[in-house]
Amino acid sequence: MNNIRPDLKWIFNQNRKPDLTLCQQLFSPEVARKARRFHRQIPGFKMSPLLAMPNLAQMFGVGGIWVKNESMRLQLNSFKVLGGSYAVYRYLKRLLNADEELTYAELTSAEVKQKLGKITFATATDGNHGRGIAWAAQKLGHDCVVYVHAETSKPRIDAIRSYGATVKTIAGNYDDAVRQIVVDAKDNGWAVISDTSWDGYTEIPTWIMQGYTTMMAEIQEQFAGQGITRPTHVFVQAGVGALAASVIGYYHALFPGDAPRCIVVEPEAADCLYRSMVVGDGNPHRIDGELDTIMAGLACGEPSPVAWQILKETACCFVTCPDYVAAKGMRIYGTPLDGDPFIVSGESGAVTLGAMVSILRENCVCELRDHLRINQDSQILFINTEGNTDPVHFRQIIWEGANPVPREYWTDSAS
Repeated sequence: MNNIRPDLKWIFNQNRKPDLTLCQQLFSPEVARKARRFHRQIPGFKMSPLLAMPNLAQMFGVGGIWVKNESMRLQLNSFKVLGGSYAVYRYLKRLLNADEELTYAELTSAEVKQKLGKITFATATDGNHGRGIAWAAQKLGHDCVVYVHAETSKPRIDAIRSYGATVKTIAGNYDDAVRQIVVDAKDNGWAVISDTSWDGYTEIPTWIMQGYTTMMAEIQEQFAGQGITRPTHVFVQAGVGALAASVIGYYHALFPGDAPRCIVVEPEAADCLYRSMVVGDGNPHRIDGELDTIMAGLACGEPSPVAWQILKETACCFVTCPDYVAAKGMRIYGTPLDGDPFIVSGESGAVTLGAMVSILRENCVCELRDHLRINQDSQILFINTEGNTDPVHFRQIIWEGANPVPREYWTDSAS
């Protein structure tokens, strides 16, 4: 690359003795086993693939690049259904005062439906989480109301409605939609299943994060099949931080003292976790504004406090990047080197791969490269969190070259 200034921003976590108590409480192997037992009962459920990209790894001089492809999850194009369905399950289990684990068959039985009556689940979303909750509610015979913000695309709204949910558009951004659903749910007696937390509302967001550990248990099983104990590095994207906290918390619970180096990646226009670290007082901080980014699933201005408690202890560093880095990641996945798999990835899914390329090839990021210590032995994990969730915008990026990379940041594999 020929850049004379970085297009990334980063901050290192200076915590040398992280408190892993919360990681071990929330993301232990037993927690993951319980979540996975539930998900395995869902009709049509199967493990999503962990894909190797050996030729891309060779190009960038690393030992391995591995992509957990969640675009294949239950034909819903996203990992989000893992958290939403598990939280709905735990909510219903609590309503039924069930001490033992319930089966999927029991949850869908006429007897249980008669005991519960008709429940309306409610949530706010940028798209994928709402779709997962709508799907779970429909499968279990309940209603669903989903609030979206004004910039949510029509394809994402249509996808939510396709599972029978009522969708309402709220003026403002994602955080405004969250605040409004809380007010309206209280007035209407709806059950809020939100993936972000706030004062007095932490249990359900925790269940959602625990639902994601099914994916992590699969990853470790798949790595074991390749003779790999664990990845050395994990790049994980973040909005409110729920996924990042689940991924990073799981690895720190499983490998205390020897966890992978975990890099949190955010859009520069919605970098609430990065900015919270910059403030440096140990608390999560909200950012305001339109949160204008193509990474719709990451367009969040307020960290989840539960997730923040995990991330501030355990994340190696926080990196923010412009939209064209995500677009570049999409194109790399979509035009693989000969012999590597073709992967359909949306903007939020691909940003981590784009960020890694920038880190390894840009000028002026030596400090970050040195800190991460990525080398020829590194086994690097990415999570493709979504597939083609907005076909129009996907084609604009892949076909038309929307969000082009400035020439000074072009990758030159021969350099």
